[in-house]
Amino acid sequence: MLENLMDKINKNCNNVDKELVQKAYNFAYNAHKDQKRESGEPYIIHPLEVACILADMGMDTSTIVAGLLHDVIEDTCYNYEDIKKEFGSEVAELVQGVTKLGKIQYKTKEEQQADNVRKMLLAMAKDVRVILIKLADRLHNMRTLKYMPVEKQKEKAKETLDIYAPLAHRLGISKIKWELEDLSFRYIHQNEYYDLVKMIAEKRVERENYIQMIIKQLKESLQKAGIESDIDGRPKHFYSIYRKMVNKNKTLDQIFDLTAVRILVDTVKDCYAALGIVHTMYKPIPGRFKDYIAMPKPNMYQSLHSTVIGPQGKPFEIQIRTFEMHKTAEYGIAAHWKYKEGKSTENNMDLKMTWLREMLEWQRETSDATEFMEGFKIDLFSDEVFVFTPKGVVINLPSDSTPIDFAYKIHTDIGNRCIGGKVNNKMVPLDYHLKTGEIVEIITSPTAKGPNIDWINIVKSNQAKSKIKAWFKKAKREENTSKGKDLLEKEAKKQGYNFGEIAKGEILNGLLKKYNFNSIEDLYASVGVGDLISSNIVTKIREQYENGNKIPLSTQDIINNANSKSIKQNENKNGNKNGKKKNSSPGVIVKGASNVLVRFSKCCNPVPGDEIIGYITKGRGVSIHRKDCKNVSLLMENAENKIVEVSWGTENSGAYIAEIQLKAEDRDGLLAEIMDIITQTKTNLYSINAKTTKGKNALINIKLKIHNVEHLKDLMKRMKKLNGVSEVYRTKN
Repeated sequence: MLENLMDKINKNCNNVDKELVQKAYNFAYNAHKDQKRESGEPYIIHPLEVACILADMGMDTSTIVAGLLHDVIEDTCYNYEDIKKEFGSEVAELVQGVTKLGKIQYKTKEEQQADNVRKMLLAMAKDVRVILIKLADRLHNMRTLKYMPVEKQKEKAKETLDIYAPLAHRLGISKIKWELEDLSFRYIHQNEYYDLVKMIAEKRVERENYIQMIIKQLKESLQKAGIESDIDGRPKHFYSIYRKMVNKNKTLDQIFDLTAVRILVDTVKDCYAALGIVHTMYKPIPGRFKDYIAMPKPNMYQSLHSTVIGPQGKPFEIQIRTFEMHKTAEYGIAAHWKYKEGKSTENNMDLKMTWLREMLEWQRETSDATEFMEGFKIDLFSDEVFVFTPKGVVINLPSDSTPIDFAYKIHTDIGNRCIGGKVNNKMVPLDYHLKTGEIVEIITSPTAKGPNIDWINIVKSNQAKSKIKAWFKKAKREENTSKGKDLLEKEAKKQGYNFGEIAKGEILNGLLKKYNFNSIEDLYASVGVGDLISSNIVTKIREQYENGNKIPLSTQDIINNANSKSIKQNENKNGNKNGKKKNSSPGVIVKGASNVLVRFSKCCNPVPGDEIIGYITKGRGVSIHRKDCKNVSLLMENAENKIVEVSWGTENSGAYIAEIQLKAEDRDGLLAEIMDIITQTKTNLYSINAKTTKGKNALINIKLKIHNVEHLKDLMKRMKKLNGVSEVYRTKN
């Protein structure tokens, strides 16, 4: 088994320490000796194959060794210190980096993916070799996916297509990207995959004869011109053919360029000379020529692409590049490895990884998991346009980008002050779609008030979207901060104090800690927006200032603060900036009807997961009740003909109001503990009321915004465990 790895190292790598590789193999073999894979074969085969893939890419000693050891920390009794002692800190860091990517606890699928990707981006920024090992690991797992259960196959294949193939694409490793896509395609769309394989196989001989004829003609012409070349015909990958068929709504017979002819030459000069010969021999199709040598893709890919009409009137694609460019096209970032042969090309590498810095900047500004994943896929896999600044600098942007995207790509301030754009010296609207080769100039104004909120729907790049959102967030925050500061200072003055004098040191730190704020600006903003009441805050600070004692929040304080926050949230929910009511998506299906107005009954507050029933009201659509609601039995007695069958539709991310009641001993700190649970479960509070009954018992009524009945059950279970709580139940009318 090891011989195969050593052969690949001899063939593709430089200056690899084979003794260390041998040592790593022996170490991994012993660590995994009692383990088996799903296929039943010894576990050591997996890390060995991962190391072979890395050797094919021409990686350095540390990466290949880390590939052999990548599962040791996670799956065996050895730890980071053991690896460091045996193989040094560089290898140990790589192995730990790969291990960390796999150890993530998740809530939803989107959050799982988002967290995973965020960790990958950060690992990549630290040392991109971690991701190269992860890609090799995923590739071998995909090659052996047939041994997994069917559901697991589809899940892994989808994740590979969504995350790992785009990453390989961005890193320029087309050899891995294509294989990952084809393997994923095979498991996600099994019938379509095998149908396509069969259809392509039927015409294989005819196609190969055609390509061989073209290669012969090209070789003769290039030899006459004195250009040394290597020409071959590469069949297009199944997934790319399938995507073309779906996107362009074509049958296989309508797609002619199933094969690309590739010409490899020694120099850039020869590339353009060969292109001239090709265009002399075959008629080029207008608009189908791309020069990625003059304007390389962000993933370092360089080549000339042209689609021409060949013999028999059949179009085919031709790619022309140097041998060095071809190496980069196959292995991307691995072909330019900065650790290779001990040479450092930091600046060059940093330049090539600009996209990573941009993506890291954007992901820090995006908290929504679904938005992040969608943006990530678009950012990694989108087609691009290449435009010029007036000084001739090439700027790459996603396809259909606008002058606004261009402005934000240059600088955040230019984007914020943008008032117009020129393309090829002519004024264009801000929603104009830029095309490759255009010269773009941005017109700015020093008096511009900032971006327009409508720009979010116009721009295409995630970078521009996040910067526009950040501006509005900051502008609103500044306004609320200033308002909150004024309110607190006025209130302090009313109570006979200077706010700046009493709100400092331990008193201020204690207050910020109590409300979980990072700075006094957060406090100002919270008061400004109405989440906290200025008189309450100033009173607490004043009392603490006067007596030097830390003042605990009273029960009523907690209720007041919680309810004031919920009122604000409700106001925001019911109206946007223009005072227009937002549409809601109740996620309920009424049997035998569509486009029916649906509302949730406030007497029982049903949530997804509850058994429900519908009641046809006069003029207000269908009212949804829980089946155990007392009002339902009355309705069924008196108006049975108005009862309709309803069911929950596809679960959405909407929030539903649920009402629960707690019975407990009246003790200090109970409400604070309840609020902690609500915060920990990321539940939005609608309202809370508490009263003391005879016998020093507390009755607490809480209205919450929850996603489904499971969410509610989890919350109630946690509350039940609190000291002194005797009952937790949903209210019924």
